[in-house]
Amino acid sequence: MRILFATGNENKIAEAREVFEPLGHTVEGLIIDGHRPNFDEPKDLGIEAVAEAKISQALALIEGSELQGSAILVEDSGIFLDAFPEWPGAESSDVERDIGLEGIIQRVNQSGERGTEYRAVAILSSENQVWKSQGVCRGTISNRPLGSNGFGYDPIFIPDEGDGRTFGELSNEVKNQISHRKKVMEGLSNLLKSPSR
Repeated sequence: MRILFATGNENKIAEAREVFEPLGHTVEGLIIDGHRPNFDEPKDLGIEAVAEAKISQALALIEGSELQGSAILVEDSGIFLDAFPEWPGAESSDVERDIGLEGIIQRVNQSGERGTEYRAVAILSSENQVWKSQGVCRGTISNRPLGSNGFGYDPIFIPDEGDGRTFGELSNEVKNQISHRKKVMEGLSNLLKSPSR
């Protein structure tokens, strides 16, 4: 299956390739007229609603083009702080831009609750079939940013499944084995491998 991933993030594409290419599928970025499309995202409705909006828009964009009939993959993710239910969630990138990682650490310090989790939702659509998966990676927020690998909240996210280092300190190889996106993509791959109902 040729999978077109509707994302501008090369890290996400690389993670998806690691999961899907061993199954015989190819993964590449969705490009329309030489550009990666931008989507209207209903962030106030949460990451699942954002993913559903992205898949609908992507399918509409390829309708009637040479890409029609290709499998489309979308994913949305965010970090969710235990102290602030459903926040920042779908608005994680906006919040990071507005208050920065230091602002997040300050709020977590004030709350006294360091628990958090990354959540991801992915949807794959191919020839009238739709698969949806969710992935979660539990962890805590560090006292200060550590490491320069990854992106977003990685320098302040310490995964429970790790060795005490932040995602920002881990190599991509290690991070990709335990991340929320790895789990969400593996969930999709397991759905693809299971017999149709």
